[in-house]
Amino acid sequence: MGTYNFYCDESTHIENDGHPYMILSYISTPYHMLRMHNKNIREMKIEHFYRGEMKWSSISKSQYPFYNEIIDYFFSNDLKFRAIVIDKSQLNHEAFNQDHNLFYDKMYYQLLNKKIEPGNKYNIYVDIKDSYSYLKARSLKNYLERDYYNIRNLQVIRSYESELMQMTDVLMGAINYKLRGLNRVTAKNNIIEKIEKMCGKSLVKNTSPFEDKFNLFFIELSNGI
Repeated sequence: MGTYNFYCDESTHIENDGHPYMILSYISTPYHMLRMHNKNIREMKIEHFYRGEMKWSSISKSQYPFYNEIIDYFFSNDLKFRAIVIDKSQLNHEAFNQDHNLFYDKMYYQLLNKKIEPGNKYNIYVDIKDSYSYLKARSLKNYLERDYYNIRNLQVIRSYESELMQMTDVLMGAINYKLRGLNRVTAKNNIIEKIEKMCGKSLVKNTSPFEDKFNLFFIELSNGI
């Protein structure tokens, strides 16, 4: 038994935002390791004279050494990452008697399903996006608690409050960048190549459902999810 923290983020998740994919993801850590991870990442920021939040959008040639070390750090310890990818061209809310808010809850359920184990307890943190984030978090908590009774806490936080939330943004950003066929920034291309090399998988394909370190799931909505 143990307690785990999940730091969840989403990208291009708005229904009609013009982007082809919706991605939900998290990084998880055993609770007792959280302080160590925060300390180590902050020390890396100081060493590289990096100020502010880590963000995929911030990666540039000058910042590449720092982000390169961040990827090394992720793959060197007990942190785990999972993402689900939804092709928004498959969205058909009417057919499933739902709106996009209910669909959002269902997709978060898919993200966390089978990763929440009965013997453990969980603190789930979701990145705050807008004034509706608090309502969405409450709805999501109610939805998850229909099946899970070991969620201690589910709340929204701002990404600057959490080093691991920021790391989630970086890994998720790499997936979205490659899926959209973008390749204009060499430093970003190099980070993607490094992630793929270290996890031994392409960022545009499913991993094994049993993959624990870096897990990707491309959902087929036609299966009735």
